[in-house]
Amino acid sequence: MKSLIRISNHEVETLQKRLAEIVDRRTAAELRLVVLEAEGEAELLRARNDAEAGWYLAGFREGLKQRKAAVQTDIDAIALEEAGARDALSEAFEALKKYEHVNDAHATAARKEQVRRDTAALDELGLRRLAGR
Repeated sequence: MKSLIRISNHEVETLQKRLAEIVDRRTAAELRLVVLEAEGEAELLRARNDAEAGWYLAGFREGLKQRKAAVQTDIDAIALEEAGARDALSEAFEALKKYEHVNDAHATAARKEQVRRDTAALDELGLRRLAGR
């Protein structure tokens, strides 16, 4: 039973690390999206201040739109992966708790059995003393 608990603990820890990596990737992708939006705002401001830059604004905006769509697609894919990792972690944690519960129940049963044996031994000792009088 202790081996199962150790294996389950290892699995839970592994899944927690995997989930943390996925969350880090999602955060990085969201940060890339924010940076792209800031670049778009900066370019718009530049185009307002410089007539020459205005000529290139339409092409820049189209490229920005495509890059933002690509990053958003990455974010959506990572979100699905994160949901799957969270589900796997929940299942692993439930399995760990089941093993721990069974182990605790077994330990409690073993203690009760030992108490029963000790009580029976003391009762028998007491009966032998009474019979010896």
